[in-house]
Amino acid sequence: MSERSSIFDMIGPVMIGPSSSHTGGVARIGRVARHIFGEEPEHVTITFYNSFARTFEGHGSDRAILAGLMDMKPDDQRIKQALDIAKKRKLSFHFKAVQNASALHPNSIRIIMEKGNKKEEVLGVSKGGGLIAIREINGFTCNFSASSPTLIIRADDVDGSIAFITSVVAHENCNIATMTVNRKGKRDLAKQVLELDHPIRPLTVEYLKSLDWIKEVIYLDPIVG
Repeated sequence: MSERSSIFDMIGPVMIGPSSSHTGGVARIGRVARHIFGEEPEHVTITFYNSFARTFEGHGSDRAILAGLMDMKPDDQRIKQALDIAKKRKLSFHFKAVQNASALHPNSIRIIMEKGNKKEEVLGVSKGGGLIAIREINGFTCNFSASSPTLIIRADDVDGSIAFITSVVAHENCNIATMTVNRKGKRDLAKQVLELDHPIRPLTVEYLKSLDWIKEVIYLDPIVG
């Protein structure tokens, strides 16, 4: 099914320029990655691919991604000073550029976030008009925008796990808009990403975290800015 865009998507978001793809969307990718990580990282390695690899400095994508990782919205006036702000906040960063990654979307960014022993890797794409998609988390394939409540679960691949988790969400009187399931192998770790029509209660999130076969639960409120 093709994705639908509204007139507001085509006009683009309120943001710091010059480009909705290269700054607005990039800042959103950074914010989503930061919320997946759960806190501000101490060190980030950011790889820009394809068209981003050629333009990330001139179009301000380097500043935008750091701003997002510091939880700034696309219309935050501080984006222009994000490099200096990151240094003041002791957020170390390293940029890489890969120009010919034919398997990836033209506007792709990979972010590796680290703090102490904690490490997360996120691959996002900027689709234009400020729209984004998160395509990978720690090597697991996914495809979500974070514009609606999102539940990310890493768990053992046990029998009935998908049915169980969907039933828990159903008891919240909440429909699942999209669901992606990806696993390393049979009976190995699996990643489930559920985009929801409505928020779920913190109590439900804590219940899922308490189950011994569930290794990690991340709940994202809508990240629309």
